[in-house]
Amino acid sequence: MNKFLRVIAVLFALLVVAFLIFRVPDTDAEEMWAKYGTVPSQRLELADGRTIHLRDEGPRDAPVILLLHGSNADLLTWQAWAERLSETYRVIRYDQRGHGLTGPAPDGDYSQGAFVADVGLVADALGLDTFTLGGNSMGGGIAMGYAIAHPERLDGLVLVDAGGADITREGSGNLAFQLARIPVVNTLAFQLMPRSIVERSLSQSVSNQAIVTPAAIDRYWELARYPGNRDATMQRFGLGWTVLDAKDVSKVQVPTLVMWGKEDALIPYAAAEWYAATLPNATLVAYDGIGHIPMEEAADRSAADLMQWLTGIAAPANEAAAEPAPAPPVPVT
Repeated sequence: MNKFLRVIAVLFALLVVAFLIFRVPDTDAEEMWAKYGTVPSQRLELADGRTIHLRDEGPRDAPVILLLHGSNADLLTWQAWAERLSETYRVIRYDQRGHGLTGPAPDGDYSQGAFVADVGLVADALGLDTFTLGGNSMGGGIAMGYAIAHPERLDGLVLVDAGGADITREGSGNLAFQLARIPVVNTLAFQLMPRSIVERSLSQSVSNQAIVTPAAIDRYWELARYPGNRDATMQRFGLGWTVLDAKDVSKVQVPTLVMWGKEDALIPYAAAEWYAATLPNATLVAYDGIGHIPMEEAADRSAADLMQWLTGIAAPANEAAAEPAPAPPVPVT
């Protein structure tokens, strides 16, 4: 027995040494801010004392669209939309708790409710009365959650391959998400975190491989290792998928644009159909040959569809409009 225990002790020691040798360290916070927090980035202090990374662009008196990124992403996922929208709209985006340059939440709360509450805190800090709220993936589920809780503050809702739909999933279709749900393996994967895992994960998430650039891979890899983000990710993944109640969703009368890549391997197109069927005031736009991130994979098309839809929902309130509003976008088949 003593020999067996010695063997176990040696193996454990070897594992510890291997872990210490091969563990990829956290990135340096100041270096990350210098690289990804350049103008027009800003640090915004919220009412609870936290500081977040935010970008606020476009005319101050223009209609506001607030954008929420997905799991393990950051506000730069909306860069193409911001460039196209900010001449006409005030475009606001921020790194959510446990992500990007915002970093971990001091209270360690990564529940759906905490993310939803943050939307209100950001809107209040910026003095926003009403706004259009959009989100991709996890961010879409959070946007839907906010619409359920505070529909009176929304002019519109944009769900881009959003989480939260009550559908059956056939696996995540993404290596990183699969590893994250295997005990012990998930800890090793997030601490070792070779760049190749990030590259493969991003590649599996999209159909348009042109956006899987070395710079994009580096950004995901480096910000995932921003101090505290790895632990935050582990805590968040430990909570499981958020599934919204169809009864709650069906009560939301806010005009909603549902945008989806038909080749999404993370959240299947069935979720788009669920949202379109459950929401009473929804328009569905689908993209052939596009995966989980349409705002990057089909930036021009998706931004044009969004702007046309925004014009359409604003027209009824504009009594001075001389021309009829353009028809809303139609599904792409």
